[in-house]
Amino acid sequence: MPRRDGTGPRGGGPGTGRGMGRSGGRGQGQGRVSGFGVGPGGYCICPNCGEKATHKIGSPCYEQKCPKCGTAMTRE
Repeated sequence: MPRRDGTGPRGGGPGTGRGMGRSGGRGQGQGRVSGFGVGPGGYCICPNCGEKATHKIGSPCYEQKCPKCGTAMTRE
């Protein structure tokens, strides 16, 4: 309020505008998949020959070898 008598423009206080202020937003990584840990199911795929094998819980796909050619597998 320019004259401090209540005649100034409306909507200039805290909490207005685009942002929510300090830490009022959801933040990065919350409410969406971060990209780590695909889940227990799915397949491992050989990048060399395309062979599919079921993903074994507890061991990452890059530790599994392709049953056909022996290359380290990747996650689908």
